[in-house]
Amino acid sequence: MAMDEYYFEEGCFITELHNTADDVAVSVARARVRPGETTRWHRLQGICERYLILEGSGVVEIGEAAPQKVGPGETVIIPPGLRQRITNTGKGNLLFLAVCTPRFVPEAYDDMEEGGGA
Repeated sequence: MAMDEYYFEEGCFITELHNTADDVAVSVARARVRPGETTRWHRLQGICERYLILEGSGVVEIGEAAPQKVGPGETVIIPPGLRQRITNTGKGNLLFLAVCTPRFVPEAYDDMEEGGGA
């Protein structure tokens, strides 16, 4: 059962579509980044994340790779432990599915910006 959208400290809004201890293999959430905003540098320890872009345009940064423009229909794969962030470069919301394997758990989230968490 999906939850209501909530603001996550990373700098985006999240709607959990599938994340349960009964299925530890995968989680799926819808993320929404407002126009002109950039999520915080972060990484997921032990979790591979995929961004499946649904709407809008953005620039994703992963590890030390060059920034990559993204738009609807594109998929970005973020290996475990690599720093990441995404910027909404469009005029509307940037919407994407965040698919994590194994499933996302808060303990795996590592905020990498000054003044952040772990």
